[in-house]
Amino acid sequence: MATLDKYNMKRDFSRTSEPKGTAKKSTTKLRFVVQRHHASRLHYDFRLEMDGVLKSWAVPKGPSLNPDDKRLAVLVEDHPVSYGSFEGDIPKGNYGYGSVAIFDEGYYEPLNKKEGENGLRQDLEKGSIKVILKGKILRGEFALVKIKSSEDNAWLLIKHRDKYAVEDDFNAEDLVDEKIKRYGIDYKKNNKRSEAETVTKTKITSPMLATLSETIPDEGEWIFERKLDGFRAVAEINKKKVSLISRNGVSFNKQYPSIVTALKNIDRHVILDGELVIEDHKKKSAFQLLQHGEPLPAKYKLYYYVFDVLALDGNDLRDFELAERRELVKMLLNKYEHPQLCAVESMESTFENAIKKANEEGWEGVLAKETGSRYLSGKRTSFWRKIKFQQSQEAIIVGYTKPQGSRSAFGALVLAVQGDGELIYVGNVGTGFKEQGLQEIFDKIKQIPETDKPFDKKVTVANERKVTWIEPKLVAEISFAEWTRDEHMRHPVFKSLRYDKSIEEIKRVMPVKDMLNEREVSYGRIKLQLTNQKKLYWPEEGITKGDLLYYYEAMAPLILPYLKNKPISLNRFPNGILESSFFQKDMDTDSIPSWLKTVPLTSENTGDTVNYLLCNNEATLLWIANMGSIEINPWLSPHQHKQRPDFAVLDIDPNGVDFEEVVSVALTAHEILEYVGVNSYIKTSGSTGLHIYIYLGGQYDYELARGFIQMVAELVHEQQDETTSLERSPSKRKEKIYLDYMQNKKGQTIVAPYSVRPKPGATVSTPLSWSEVDATLEIQQFTMETVLQRLSKIQDPWSDIFGKKVDLKKALERF
Repeated sequence: MATLDKYNMKRDFSRTSEPKGTAKKSTTKLRFVVQRHHASRLHYDFRLEMDGVLKSWAVPKGPSLNPDDKRLAVLVEDHPVSYGSFEGDIPKGNYGYGSVAIFDEGYYEPLNKKEGENGLRQDLEKGSIKVILKGKILRGEFALVKIKSSEDNAWLLIKHRDKYAVEDDFNAEDLVDEKIKRYGIDYKKNNKRSEAETVTKTKITSPMLATLSETIPDEGEWIFERKLDGFRAVAEINKKKVSLISRNGVSFNKQYPSIVTALKNIDRHVILDGELVIEDHKKKSAFQLLQHGEPLPAKYKLYYYVFDVLALDGNDLRDFELAERRELVKMLLNKYEHPQLCAVESMESTFENAIKKANEEGWEGVLAKETGSRYLSGKRTSFWRKIKFQQSQEAIIVGYTKPQGSRSAFGALVLAVQGDGELIYVGNVGTGFKEQGLQEIFDKIKQIPETDKPFDKKVTVANERKVTWIEPKLVAEISFAEWTRDEHMRHPVFKSLRYDKSIEEIKRVMPVKDMLNEREVSYGRIKLQLTNQKKLYWPEEGITKGDLLYYYEAMAPLILPYLKNKPISLNRFPNGILESSFFQKDMDTDSIPSWLKTVPLTSENTGDTVNYLLCNNEATLLWIANMGSIEINPWLSPHQHKQRPDFAVLDIDPNGVDFEEVVSVALTAHEILEYVGVNSYIKTSGSTGLHIYIYLGGQYDYELARGFIQMVAELVHEQQDETTSLERSPSKRKEKIYLDYMQNKKGQTIVAPYSVRPKPGATVSTPLSWSEVDATLEIQQFTMETVLQRLSKIQDPWSDIFGKKVDLKKALERF
């Protein structure tokens, strides 16, 4: 059963009315609750009763009933079941200071009812939980999906498409009483502290960790630092008392007393993050000397390089942006200047220039950090990325061989890493030792009990007959040339013992390959770098960004006619379909390539000028895709004639209805259009529905186009009123197909023909012939892969769409 140690540790129950609790067996009905928490930053807490506690996720934007909204949800500590009834204030000076109100509550059950709560536990471990909520607001099927390759507890909260789902924009704040909103603001304002919120009683000893990476995402702003060759250390200074702690909680105070003395000069309560490094007068690091501690040989000096501040004078700074925290580091170290305390220098540069500088100066690697990121204690996160040039690996010492010749102490160390519940052999290291170091290491080895071979009998170990096996207690840092096919280290060289890392965290680190991972394409004088092509955009299917770029390269001649002179809205998924996305209409004309074409248009809603992108050539299409915009969303009208669309569109939205009914509705619409002499074209949306297009060529304004499509929709509804609806409000058209004619207005976008969609399988909005629209039609059959194959065998079904404009006035006379 789960425990609440972390929850209780963070709270002083003599100062907060939050319930203290212990885990207890779940009731027959599993409870869920969503609490609105007006803390330092407003967020919602989504909690599911499971295993005797409330499993909890912080959802910054709140839950949504719109399946298109993939809400980021960060898994936090378990809460007691009794917390589900908590509403009220968390006083100043306490963890989570602010006001809490219940947004929604009720009961839930697993989607897979047969497995019950045991199945939920397994789903939690697998990173995919599917439930049915029975609340007042949140009802129906929801999924919690852990973001793949994420080690920082990042999940996505997603509404399934069912009768409770909505298609309109959903904002949880719209459903919150204004009194509750005002109270949260006033409580924070009226209780403004003379001394800001304290961090917690527990010292922060677990630093934020970087993810090994080949490159960085295209989006966001990044700074770059030299990867230091030292021991990570968190320092807390409070009233001249200093604690210098390793990343696994071991005190460095006795080992490095000069740094402790230097930190005592800071007369503030502060928590710093940095690295202990020993360097010679040429600033070349001597990693091996770190294991001995002080005193050092004459030509070496010890430094504490500081790159972050976590707390200052009781203020928890971890939610501040990195750029703000870095400024505070500079100010602190400038004020309390000491030759052994150094602020880590950072470059605000391009990734390519950072790599170039690192290679020129012989760095071990580069650290890239997103400037807007917050500090996640104890988490390995992609907001910080580590790019290594030299192969290195921490390894567990599990044995040693006898020395040969003039060698003393031992011959080689036998090395392993953690595997899936077992140790994995990665080779022996017999070079890199100094004579004095050999004996020091052997003295430590002799203190460790001998044991049996920790590997399966079938595993072949070099010089196994001469090996003495020891319990896995010591960790060594090894540099090497490459991994062999047998996953052993080739040409390993011993660097040092490491005391700052635990045995449990020593796993095999894959080498960096194809670091820049780009290719250049040319279009006359235009040269375009296509980057990060091996990044997985569809992790489940193994489809990469490079696959997407190849598709758009191949399909450009068919797509571009629908984009010509149309303002484009980007829907960017820079890290793939399972991670967060954002819309971008307004282009920063100072930062985009000069060859891109934009048009300034005035927004009717705000009156602001928006610089829309135009996509009239293949280079621009690939630039859009390279920026992570998986789908292409143009207006229906060109910018020169904003009120006169090229197309009129009927969007047939299933709204959860069986797809065969959608096909039936589309065929009814086709019959009506044929009856009035209108040539129409159909495509899949690539998501759930179908789109019917008629080509107007700018002859009419939006009002007439919309009126015509509305008339068609009404006639369809008359014939199939039991399955269709014209209601825009989702609540008024539950379980009915929505005949959406409102897409026909200025500024409205609709996914382009042959555009890829950010959906499972990499589906494509695919033009069809009307003969293909029957009971066998499935949207999922049209993907990037199958559409390319399809068009190698058949002619484009819309090849003649621009041949003849529809005469709406004549068609109206036939109704």
